[in-house]
Amino acid sequence: MPANVTPEYLKAEDTYKSAKSTKEKLVALELMLSTIPKHKGTEKMQLQIKRNLSKLKKEVEKEKELKKGGSGGTSFFVRKEGAAQVALAGLPNSGKSTILNKLTGKDVDIGHYAFTTVKPTPAMLQYKGIQIQLVDMPGLIEGVSLGKGMGGPLISAIRAVDAIVILVDLSVDPVKDLDLILSELEAKGLRINKKVPNIEIQKLPTGGIEIIGENFLVDCNSQDVKKILQEERVHNAIITIKEPVTLTDIFEVLDSSLEYKKAIIIGTKGDLPGSKEGLERLENHVDNFKIIPVSAINNVNLDILPTEIFSILGIIRVYTRSPGGQIDNEAMPMKIDSTTLDAAKKVHKNLYKNFKFARVWGDSAKFDGQRVGPDHVLRDGDIIEIHV
Repeated sequence: MPANVTPEYLKAEDTYKSAKSTKEKLVALELMLSTIPKHKGTEKMQLQIKRNLSKLKKEVEKEKELKKGGSGGTSFFVRKEGAAQVALAGLPNSGKSTILNKLTGKDVDIGHYAFTTVKPTPAMLQYKGIQIQLVDMPGLIEGVSLGKGMGGPLISAIRAVDAIVILVDLSVDPVKDLDLILSELEAKGLRINKKVPNIEIQKLPTGGIEIIGENFLVDCNSQDVKKILQEERVHNAIITIKEPVTLTDIFEVLDSSLEYKKAIIIGTKGDLPGSKEGLERLENHVDNFKIIPVSAINNVNLDILPTEIFSILGIIRVYTRSPGGQIDNEAMPMKIDSTTLDAAKKVHKNLYKNFKFARVWGDSAKFDGQRVGPDHVLRDGDIIEIHV
């Protein structure tokens, strides 16, 4: 299939070829990636651009570390507290601070102008026995992935969280704003609401490259895969492919710097003119995000936000009780699909070592107080009584 690239792409490509500095090359490559037609005929071209971007960004990071002597510089580090840490991310004046105040009761300065928030501001959201740490992030702007605005420290702070709430102003141009946010985050190695390709790579000391599941390769062959692996200095490995994948998927599995995050979209300012139309455009534009339209002024849908935020964290709430005792009011956050033995280990190592059985009340039990073994999978809201 022919590439049929656009004049904008060709212009960006010429700029890249004539660029003298690393920064100029990065800007040109970003423009090439954003303007290249997205179809099967350009997949290998897209992959090459992404690989060049990855290499240049690593060089830039090394240069920064050398200039700083490996320390110092601006840091937006926020110590994690509670069951999980969630970033409120959006463009300046998108309503992040207002939502933080409404959900947590914190009194963060709010202004009807850009950059009211100049550093990450944490606050605790109380949700059914657990605390979720929300972090109001400074506004993202175009070029933040290249160092503009709050630059690297801001992106690093977002990379460190467990999940992301993306806020867009429904009354302006939410589609444009969302695309800008996702583009800037993706440029810094964040994959939002995407799953890790189901590919296993077992590196070996010898034996060359063996590919299992070649029939799952989409628009490429085993030689293409081997070339990528060798260019990434993987010369001996067993590659097991378990679902249809592209060359880009192979490359991204090899890139250990990528972070996969779950996110929801909050459409803010739903009370303003144009917000209804903005919501419709946004809903027609994306299909892998849940969108919650809100109005902070009229308190529309604010009550459902805690549940929606909890839903993307991949955790459950488990309540404990001592045999014959009272149920602990504070829930114990655990990963989805955790077992009774996992719960025992989290409560105390002695309970884990001496575990005999447990009694469970809740959705995972066939009846209240069911006696279960160590492999019983718990569900959200379960009550567990551990016996040793």
